[in-house]
Amino acid sequence: MNGKISRSTILIVDDTPDNITLLSNLLKDKYNTKVATSGATALQIVAASPVDLILLDIMMPDMDGFETCRRLKADAHSSAIPVLFLTAKSQSEDEARGLALGAVDFLRKPVNPDVLFARVALHLR
Repeated sequence: MNGKISRSTILIVDDTPDNITLLSNLLKDKYNTKVATSGATALQIVAASPVDLILLDIMMPDMDGFETCRRLKADAHSSAIPVLFLTAKSQSEDEARGLALGAVDFLRKPVNPDVLFARVALHLR
């Protein structure tokens, strides 16, 4: 061993640059981060390189987070990657739909950093 700890890679998917910046800055000290501003880009990144966890915004243009999650879970290559939805939506039916599509958790925006770290660590175990 060379003493280097392998860092998990988290893909942040959000169409709002400020949200990506905030999440990247929160996570960069503990994890490798990749970013996508659309569901389509997220699918390309996951197909091209290993990702350990995905933070996925629900409300995005073109392909929303629900459809992105559905496609990730339908692909054997990415079906095992934990997906945590990030959302400003608070309706329980949105949460139920996301969980039904295979998401492991929901985080509300604005994100509480302590909750973010705890949930990410839990789902990377």
